[in-house]
Amino acid sequence: MSPQRATVRSRRSSRRVAVVGAAGPAGSAVASALVAAGFAVIAVDDRRGGAPGTWRVGDVAAPGGAALLDGAHVVVHVAAADDLEAALAMTGPQRRAHAVRAARAVGAAARDAGAARLVVVTSAMVHGAAADNPVPLPDDAPVPDDGGAGIVGDLVEVEATLAALAHAAGLPLTVLRPAALVGPGVDSMVTRHFEAPRLLEVRGARAARQFCHVDDLGTAVVTALTAGLDGPLGVGCEGWLDAGQTARLARLRTVELPPALAFGTAERLHRVGVLPMPAAELAFVVHPWVVSSQRLRAAGWVPTRTNADCLTELLALVAGHRAVAGRRVEGREAAAGAAGAAVALLGAAALVRRARARRPGPRRPTL
Repeated sequence: MSPQRATVRSRRSSRRVAVVGAAGPAGSAVASALVAAGFAVIAVDDRRGGAPGTWRVGDVAAPGGAALLDGAHVVVHVAAADDLEAALAMTGPQRRAHAVRAARAVGAAARDAGAARLVVVTSAMVHGAAADNPVPLPDDAPVPDDGGAGIVGDLVEVEATLAALAHAAGLPLTVLRPAALVGPGVDSMVTRHFEAPRLLEVRGARAARQFCHVDDLGTAVVTALTAGLDGPLGVGCEGWLDAGQTARLARLRTVELPPALAFGTAERLHRVGVLPMPAAELAFVVHPWVVSSQRLRAAGWVPTRTNADCLTELLALVAGHRAVAGRRVEGREAAAGAAGAAVALLGAAALVRRARARRPGPRRPTL
């Protein structure tokens, strides 16, 4: 082979990117942005989606699944929390095992395929939501060793698993952590927060809401690859919305509760199966976890949507749905006003009694 032909092949292979999880909302947007930027995309998922690229349908974690990444110069594992319904279909331990097994398989397959870079998309939620969080958080803000038993903990484990594999293989690792995702098909604890007739606020909390459109996440991945950025990268709209701005844009009233009532009741509701997520994850709709996107912006990335744009689109996308602090309800429950997080918390005793009445065994004292 002539040196010139070898150089051409090298340039082409360096732009061949495998996107694992390409059928989901975030993965589809990432694949689309890469194709638009001139990358050759291998779209990988256990079901075929609408993203452009060469599709390879299968499970990377299944026997022989590593072959799905053959020929990829870069592997992007999209682990973003954008399908809450699918996540809630599994128990917590099942979901955690599935997430870690997939991450381990992707990392090993990327190594075996001879990839030159590994990219993972998780969420800025891995930093945790806390009243005393800096606003905004820097890209290198710490991530706790244990993110808890919920979806956030799953993402922390995914990052840790891929970091260990990348380090052992000598693979550069890029970690994109988007703010609350918005876009067609996105279903998350944040989007469901806006399916309520009222917005829950916790007394004394400093609300600061930031979003990231999936299209902007896609161009952020392109920027990271083009600029060769390693390490953690926050991805979000410029600035944030406070509680008043959010309520005005959403045209929703708010209900303010004391912290002990809000979190304590949410924990009780989770224990009896009324609410699908641990109470700790309620923090992500009342406390700040805003990111700066400093390194991406320095590399030339500019989001095309503002926080107001994203919230407007989010509200249009969730129209017609009603949820109880993450649990969707329909029919008479929704009509009765049980759909809002605040209403659910205020009506906790009734909901707990209803849940316990359906369970066999001795009755417990009500709240």
